[in-house]
Amino acid sequence: MPTPVLKVFITGASSGIGWALSEHYAAQGALVGLCARRAERLRSLSERWPGQVDCYPLDVTDAAALGAAAADFIARHGVPDIVIANAGVSAGTLSEYREDLAAIRRIMDVNFYGMAATFSPFIGAMRRAAGGRLVGIASLAGIRGLPGAEAYSASKAAAISYLESLRLELRGSGVKVVTLCPGYIQTPMTESNPFPMPFLIPADLAARRFARVIADGRSYAVVPWQMALVGKLLRLLPNALYDRLFAGVPRKPRGVS
Repeated sequence: MPTPVLKVFITGASSGIGWALSEHYAAQGALVGLCARRAERLRSLSERWPGQVDCYPLDVTDAAALGAAAADFIARHGVPDIVIANAGVSAGTLSEYREDLAAIRRIMDVNFYGMAATFSPFIGAMRRAAGGRLVGIASLAGIRGLPGAEAYSASKAAAISYLESLRLELRGSGVKVVTLCPGYIQTPMTESNPFPMPFLIPADLAARRFARVIADGRSYAVVPWQMALVGKLLRLLPNALYDRLFAGVPRKPRGVS
């Protein structure tokens, strides 16, 4: 019998980690549904992989648009094997400044609400199919709050807890929930970071490592592995020591994405 074709749905597919994951799965022959706001970037992927890519230009905070995209993808190809909620935004924010509140709301809406809105239209179908993987791209920044990144750290902490709760809800259903916490990955989001980024790796290498974790169905992983050690250390540090070490570190300037 022929090997079934892998079906993958990815948000935030127009750049960075999402772009790298899209190319990785398309190169493996998968059928991929790609969501992002930049339609022209999605079209370039569709042209590169003709017959394999369905494009859905949308904002992940638009739950109705995501629902329509999910319904279209399922109607065309069946229930996806993998749904990756990758869409994310970042900016330097300080809630001390009222003008930063809009950016704080936007970051929480995209990074947390957008993840739930991505999974929502697929969960019922995946439950009925008794299989598949829901993959959330969180961040090591969700382990401890980072200076100058109040909103980003909070959104990724929310994502980590949300994915853990969802994993418990779906236990025994056949649907696996995978939490991926990238360290420093070479993407447009990290280009503006004005500080050293230890163990920085290119996005295509990160995508290959993510894909291995997803295929294995692991519940949680940090990539690269060296940053997993950093994350464990950060969890253990008492507040007084953490504050002393991190309060004065360089941070992303306000308003810089």
